[in-house]
Amino acid sequence: MKKGTKLYSILTLTCPQCQEGKFMVSAPYRLKTMGQVRDECDQCGLNYKPETGFYFGAMYVSYALGVAVFVTIWASCNWFFNDVSVWTQIGLVVGALVVLTPYLNALSKIIWANFFMSYKKDAIHHRQESAH
Repeated sequence: MKKGTKLYSILTLTCPQCQEGKFMVSAPYRLKTMGQVRDECDQCGLNYKPETGFYFGAMYVSYALGVAVFVTIWASCNWFFNDVSVWTQIGLVVGALVVLTPYLNALSKIIWANFFMSYKKDAIHHRQESAH
């Protein structure tokens, strides 16, 4: 995984522009601040909230991630195991989604942000120059 790619920003939950600063207020599983995005990057100063309601679109990404979890579990049950009941599959899907919801929430927001924000190799350097 190479710095400078959108995948790096997504998997490390870091700033889409500098890929150094943290994107979320805290870790995905800290329930008190779950799903909260910082106002701006502490390294390059990128505004993470360019407009009110910006992250409403992340709901579509979250839905797609939920469908991916469902399809993965359903396909695994039917391809790799014999005679898994429908109720077992439903239980596995519900259990997985309950456990993964905080991470999928954070993941959907960073993916959404990466649709609109791009990596800039010298973003931190420019911020340091303008501070002097």
